[in-house]
Amino acid sequence: MRLTTRGRYAVTALLDLALQTKDQSNAVSLSDIAKRQSISISYLEQLFSKLRKKGIVSSTRGASGGYRLAHPLNEIDVMTIITAVDESVNATKCGGEGNCQGGAMCLTHDLWYALSNHIESYLKNITLAQLLEMENVQSVSDRQRLLDARALSLAGLDFSETAEDVLDASVNGNINTSINNNIETITLVTQGYNEVHPV
Repeated sequence: MRLTTRGRYAVTALLDLALQTKDQSNAVSLSDIAKRQSISISYLEQLFSKLRKKGIVSSTRGASGGYRLAHPLNEIDVMTIITAVDESVNATKCGGEGNCQGGAMCLTHDLWYALSNHIESYLKNITLAQLLEMENVQSVSDRQRLLDARALSLAGLDFSETAEDVLDASVNGNINTSINNNIETITLVTQGYNEVHPV
């Protein structure tokens, strides 16, 4: 059994959505998810179209539009997400039909069929709420948001409140110190230039 990109990306995107909306009700744009998770917007649009049709997410149009989860985190399990985007976790060659060897069952059918059932049962018992509590999820999310904030800074754009929060929470304030030092350096250089070249 090999879970394809479709299933993996669907779970990743909804976990990102869950992380961004767990403390607020604002909708999240696909472009923001795309940047954080390195997934193309066009691919996300295909996935979220399926997820919306299955009632897993809801969408809002307009300048502040985007997507929200349509159910509480503890009511959305991973298996539901995977099947919503037409993905399968079946490990058998025959899709569980028992007809892969000339229309009959192959020698290892029971093994792969049992494995498929175990995988499905496991994923049905893992919700988005539980994923949020996994060891590395929050730290990885913080890193992704921090990189996004730094990218905005380098582009000369204002930080969002979320980005500022991430920066303020940086270990020992190292990143804030670095930014402040850079600002001071730029200020000194500008002052020196103005002294040599008065307006």
